[in-house]
Amino acid sequence: MKHSPTERQAARVLAVLQRLTFAAMLPLLLGACASAPLVYPEVVPPRAAVVEPLRVADRPVIGLALGGGAARGFAHVGVIKVLEAHGIRPDIVVGTSAGSFVGAFYAGGYDIAALEQLAREVKEEQLRDIVFPDRGFVKGERLQDFVNQKLDNRSIEELPLRYAAVATNLADGTIAAFTRGNTGMAVRASSAIPGVFQPVLIDGREYVDGGLVSPVPVQVARDLGADLVIAVDIAKRPGEKAVIVSTTEVFDQALDIMVSHLAKQEVGSADVVVEPDTRSLVSVDFTTRGDAIEEGIEAAGRAMARVLEGLAAKGREKRQRATEQRVPGDAAKGSVE
Repeated sequence: MKHSPTERQAARVLAVLQRLTFAAMLPLLLGACASAPLVYPEVVPPRAAVVEPLRVADRPVIGLALGGGAARGFAHVGVIKVLEAHGIRPDIVVGTSAGSFVGAFYAGGYDIAALEQLAREVKEEQLRDIVFPDRGFVKGERLQDFVNQKLDNRSIEELPLRYAAVATNLADGTIAAFTRGNTGMAVRASSAIPGVFQPVLIDGREYVDGGLVSPVPVQVARDLGADLVIAVDIAKRPGEKAVIVSTTEVFDQALDIMVSHLAKQEVGSADVVVEPDTRSLVSVDFTTRGDAIEEGIEAAGRAMARVLEGLAAKGREKRQRATEQRVPGDAAKGSVE
């Protein structure tokens, strides 16, 4: 059930107050949220390895590109729920930031019931390990370990669906699509919001949130072999604000503008774009997760006709190409005989 406008406003105010009072509460947070030892301390680092594009002979390969947006990422669960209800199951799942988190579990074999249960029950403290500020005050190991435990410590290549988590190389700003190795660490790198999470060191390079370069990873899904890409864009569209009075509001507005423009460019190459209405959702507040799921359901429902039309069109194209490739060989065989 959706929250009322009053409840949403209260959540937004609470989120701002939490950010403004963080410095004063830091000593308490450090004591209360100390990291527990990793269950899987020995990890095989994820790798941005080149993989052969996925090919399916008799139907279009479906790619699902899940965008970033912190707690708004719960909308992805609603989108997946509607796709599954219509018998549409992607072959490739690529995620950025929050999209990498949801995508890892979906690619890992979670059905929609298990995925929705996880989304509704996960707690912020299970994913957040506060540390003394060192280029970030969240280490990210707790997030990494949560993903690995829930996926039975399987590496990316062991997941049932082809999966990639998109991150940004902090040194040169290039994109990294992790397609091999430790799943939890790949999600951690993809979700490492600069200034909040510490950069993640992988094979001598540091990585941060993939949303800096690829908020909705459409091209990566194409590179992995998708014929039809369904992009889920949960970026918050910047609304006109008459007065922006605080430092936090300036930062939030600037971030919304930057991510929105970059996402808009990227989703232009998708076959279908699903855009949940995230204007009333608070990116740092898990209490709106139910609203986010519902918005995902509504947005996917509006887009479903386009998805089905796109699949039919891609199917016709694939059959036509297959026919054209067979004809020359058959003709040559006939001339010899």
